[in-house]
Amino acid sequence: MAQQRTLFAKDIEIAPEYDPEAAVTLYLGDRLELLRSIPDQEASLVVTSPPYNLGKDYEEEVGVGEYIEAQAETIEEAVRICADDGSVCWEVGNYVENGEIKPLDILLYPIFMSYGLKLRNRIVWHFGHGLHCSNRFSGRYEVVLWFTKSDDHYFDLDAVRVPQKYPGKKHYKGPKAGQLSGHPKGKNPGDVWVMPNVKANHREKTIHPCQFPVALIERLVLALTEPGDLVVDPYVGVGTTAAAAILHGRRAAGADTMPEYLEIAGQRVRQAAAGTLEYRPLDKPIYDPSLPNGGHR
Repeated sequence: MAQQRTLFAKDIEIAPEYDPEAAVTLYLGDRLELLRSIPDQEASLVVTSPPYNLGKDYEEEVGVGEYIEAQAETIEEAVRICADDGSVCWEVGNYVENGEIKPLDILLYPIFMSYGLKLRNRIVWHFGHGLHCSNRFSGRYEVVLWFTKSDDHYFDLDAVRVPQKYPGKKHYKGPKAGQLSGHPKGKNPGDVWVMPNVKANHREKTIHPCQFPVALIERLVLALTEPGDLVVDPYVGVGTTAAAAILHGRRAAGADTMPEYLEIAGQRVRQAAAGTLEYRPLDKPIYDPSLPNGGHR
């Protein structure tokens, strides 16, 4: 892992190609071009949400086989640049064809396994709102596959603990009677994460149609990297991953083929460095009845 390094707004440089000295590299072009310019084992975390092959503005819908082949190319480079004690996280949903869902995590899993990666968690991201279906149950989750290269991987649970359900609760009998029954720093957040998706009036909403929340990446950055480490997102979009990295003193690199997305990404990264980024913090409750509209934003 890299030595601790504090980043400030004045240090932010949006580079047209990967620059190991830059706090942030936002590359306009194909993700493979950026990835192939990054040295072996340079990144402590490669995390992304790739296109789902749904025909959005930023992708061309292709056959499932062709889609998987393209993902395999990206995964190969992601594994190469990942440090031996680092992590690769793939956030995906379902590809829907003629009303039939095809879980992308299941389709992509064999590719990761072919490189000898170890699946540490299949994290379910649950959200309460989305498209309404009339002939099946509406989809309300996506999945993050968290892989490591080795058993000697970096993981900081204390950085992402959540409040105990019953803080202050103590054992009432036995050898631990009178002692706290839960960890004083909080509990493990588990592998089901309930976070609002970025829709409608969400405070993070931009022009991107499939934007994930900063908090989703924030938890991964905090748990899987140290300050100064490099976080890479092959499909960086409007810069959510880069912003989450900069918020916590990490470096970031990412690519996208849409110049309008990268322009927004640059703005959000600079805001993150300056402490002015509009985002929904990781510890913000899903619903607070004391706030207007329940505090959903």
